[in-house]
Amino acid sequence: MLNKLMYGMVLVTMVGVLSARAQDVKVLTLSDAVRLALDQNLNVLQAQNNVEAAQSGVLAAYGTYLPTLSANAGWQRQQTDRGASTTIVNGNVIPLAASSSTTTNYSAGVNLGYTIFDSFNRESNFKKSVSSAVQSEEIASRTRQAIVYQVQSSYLGVLRNEQLVKVNEENLKRDQRQLERIEESNRVGSLSIGDVYRQQSQVALDEVSLINAQNTYDKSKADLLSLLGLDLANDYTIADASIPSAIDSTESRTARDVASRFGEYRTRALASRPDYKSANESFKSAEYGVTSAWSRYFPTISASAGYGLQSTEISSLSNNRGLNWGLNIRWTLFDGFATNQSIQAAAVQKRNAELTLQQTERNVSVDVKKALLDLDAAQKQYDASVRSVISAEQDAKVAEERYNLGAGTLLDLLTANATLVNAQANKVNATYNFITAKRNLDYVIGEKTY
Repeated sequence: MLNKLMYGMVLVTMVGVLSARAQDVKVLTLSDAVRLALDQNLNVLQAQNNVEAAQSGVLAAYGTYLPTLSANAGWQRQQTDRGASTTIVNGNVIPLAASSSTTTNYSAGVNLGYTIFDSFNRESNFKKSVSSAVQSEEIASRTRQAIVYQVQSSYLGVLRNEQLVKVNEENLKRDQRQLERIEESNRVGSLSIGDVYRQQSQVALDEVSLINAQNTYDKSKADLLSLLGLDLANDYTIADASIPSAIDSTESRTARDVASRFGEYRTRALASRPDYKSANESFKSAEYGVTSAWSRYFPTISASAGYGLQSTEISSLSNNRGLNWGLNIRWTLFDGFATNQSIQAAAVQKRNAELTLQQTERNVSVDVKKALLDLDAAQKQYDASVRSVISAEQDAKVAEERYNLGAGTLLDLLTANATLVNAQANKVNATYNFITAKRNLDYVIGEKTY
């Protein structure tokens, strides 16, 4: 009775521990992983900071269209010391004693200034600031897209490795069952001890393969958690029901159709890719820079007005008032070829920005072409892997039946099983290669915003 009671207590304790562990395990879906990456990735945060800085530059450029207003107030004390001296009045020498005087001056005023015309330099700088802000936003958008694709690839890699672990587990179980049958047949004398040894060796190899597959899965999971900035001490389950483990025929046919539409997807990518938009804005900004450099050849016109108070006593400060206003024209006639140098430098930046834009367009075209080729190849590989698995399963089944009936050899069975394992692994790889290729096409086109 006491033993039964102790057994019950131990069982309850184990159930409680397992339940607690189950509660500690957190399920991490792909959407959760993407959200965490966008919230915590340092590159994303830095890109967003650059956007805010560029937006403040737009506000500052807009401020140049507004007048400047300043106020001033001052207090000044001046002391004058005169030493003893003489002066002549009507031929008489009159001595003058040493003296000291102190004066105090109070002042206050308001000044208003406004630039009426600066040879379109202000307009050019404003447009450059707007282009820089747009460029920063596009760079931030592409950074988010890159991080999302990186997380998706890493997440799919974990799922792929998990499926490969399952393939190796099933293979080990299958060979262990076969080993049990061979050992039993050996005991009754129908099979030789050599078959037992060969099958034991195969089971050992299967265990090594499983250990390697499990290790690869664990490391890929650790890489994903590290990418998301999560604590590796916590246990997470990587699972997402929205990601299929197999590809249906409709999706496969759609992929074949997509792979032949390069022109359409190239046009969409050029219209959507943030990095191409950023390069285009950089070219516009360089054009505005040339205009800004040319503006130094022309005059600048400004207006000013001021109102001031001044007195030696603060109580009478308002008695002495002054008001001034006027226009100022400034024109640099010669600056030692500095303006010419600025124009040449701005023109070079414009040409370089144009070349960068052309190169970016080429990169987009290449990216789209490669993505479509990868998708087409992934679709064909998946279809071939499905046929390979069906054929390998039938071959393994026939080889097992022939061996059990004594018509086949163990080597034939081992070869068939190895072919089946390779076919199953190839199907897993082909499945996730296809899913990754689709995600890569989305990333290459750049239409999705995060």
